[in-house]
Amino acid sequence: MPPAWRSASLRTSIIFCLWLIVAGLKPADLIAGAIAAVVVAWVSLRLLPAGILHFRPLKLARYAAHFIYQSVAAGIDVARLALHPRMPLQPGFVIYRPRLSPGASLDTFCTVSSLLPGTLPSGADESGGLAIHCLDITQPVARQLAEEEALFTETLGHGS
Repeated sequence: MPPAWRSASLRTSIIFCLWLIVAGLKPADLIAGAIAAVVVAWVSLRLLPAGILHFRPLKLARYAAHFIYQSVAAGIDVARLALHPRMPLQPGFVIYRPRLSPGASLDTFCTVSSLLPGTLPSGADESGGLAIHCLDITQPVARQLAEEEALFTETLGHGS
């Protein structure tokens, strides 16, 4: 089966299963769900053609676990710093040069990294790097973002 058909079948099946979870098994809903699944799968293939990303469930699960751990650990660290009597923070901007090309993958990486406590991508600087607002510029923010980006690209299938 060609990759486009395999992707279309997989997407249609997943969307239809989601429809069944939401709407149930009523016969009228099944017909509407099947039509909706085909239309949504077609639109998704137009927006993100088959073969651009490689779905890797185990790597995605590993990334999700890593992300949750990072979020909790960073949240505790930010709270500790913010509640410290002397508040040892040095907020400012750090320029990070991502390896990802501008586009959907970089935008997604920026969105994901904005969810981590203590850092916020704030746009591009004059040289094309990302300006990252952070709570403490003395921390190795650029190195941490490089590690996050490497894991992110490996999860999406860009790293292999």
